[in-house]
Amino acid sequence: MTKKRNTYSVEFKATVALDALSGEYTLAELASKYGVHASQVSQWKKQAKEGVLAAFSGKIQTSKQGDTSRKDTGGLFDSLSGFHDDPLHRAQDLMFEAWEAPTRKRAIALAKKALTISADCADAYSFLADQEAETDEEALELYRKGVEAGERALGKQFFKDEVGYFWGIIESRPYMRARLGLAGTLWELERKDEAVEHYQDMLRLNPGDNQGIRYILLLCLIELDRDGDAEALYTDYIDDGMAWWVYSRALLDFRKNGESKEAAESLKLALEENGFVPDYLLSRKSFPNPLPQYYSPGQESEAIFYAQDCRPGWEATPGALEWLGRNAQ
Repeated sequence: MTKKRNTYSVEFKATVALDALSGEYTLAELASKYGVHASQVSQWKKQAKEGVLAAFSGKIQTSKQGDTSRKDTGGLFDSLSGFHDDPLHRAQDLMFEAWEAPTRKRAIALAKKALTISADCADAYSFLADQEAETDEEALELYRKGVEAGERALGKQFFKDEVGYFWGIIESRPYMRARLGLAGTLWELERKDEAVEHYQDMLRLNPGDNQGIRYILLLCLIELDRDGDAEALYTDYIDDGMAWWVYSRALLDFRKNGESKEAAESLKLALEENGFVPDYLLSRKSFPNPLPQYYSPGQESEAIFYAQDCRPGWEATPGALEWLGRNAQ
C-alpha cells in the first residue's frame, strides 16, 4: 500500500512562509507548530523570497483601501527579502541567515556584519545581547541600542499612527523583540519598576499581545504586591484560559480573601484547565532535564513552564502552597 502524499493549500503555504520570514520562530519551532518537516518550511520560505517580485510586480494596486491593508498584511512587501535594496533590509536579510546559521560563531559573525551595513538593525543588537553578552549589564546596553535602533527605523510618526497595531506590522517586530529583552534584563538587574513600565507600554502598543507580555507582567505585579494593578490586567484579558491566567486568578483570590469560597472556585476552574500544575508547584514532581522545547495548553508541558515561572509568587504568599496542597490531592 502506497503512502498518501500530503497536499497543502496555497493559503497554508503562504502562512507558514510568512511566519518563517518574520524571524519570530526557528525552523524547528515552525515545523512543530504547523506539523510539517523543517525542510519543507525552509523550501516554502525560499520560494516566497524568490517569487514575490515575479508574483506581484506591477500588480499592486494603490488605493485608499490598499493603504489600510498594510495592517492586515503586516508589511509583507516591505519585509520580504529583496523587495528593497536599502541598508536596513540588507541587514535584516543577514539576520534571517543568522537565525538559521549552523553554529553560534557563524551566527554572531552575521549579526555583527548586519550592524556594519545598518546601525538601525534592532534584531542584530538583540541577538548579540542574547548570544554574546557575558553579563546582564552588557546585555542591557545591547538591548537598549536595539530599542533605539528600532525607534530610528520606524520613525516618530509610526509611534503615533500605529498604536494598537504593533507586531501585526512586521516592521515593528524587531523593536518589540528588543524592548522585551530590555524589560526582562531590567527585571534581572532588580530595576523592577522600570521593567513593569516597559511591559505596560508594550501592551499599549500591541493590546493583542502576540508576545505574551501579559503573562510576564501579571507575575511581576504579583511579586511586587501590586495586586490592584494585577486585577486590572486580569480584567483586560478575562477570557484567557492559559494556566498562567487561571492559576494566577486563584492566587490573587487567595491573597485577597484567604481560604474563601471565591478562591476555592477559582482554584477549581484552574485545576479543570490544567491538573498537572500542582505537582510541579508543590515539588511532587521534579522538572525534567532537559525541559520541553514547547508547551501545549492543558498539557503537562504547560504545567512545567508555569511552575518554573510562577512558583516565586506562590512562595511569597503565606499559606498559598499549603492551601493548594490541601485542595489538589
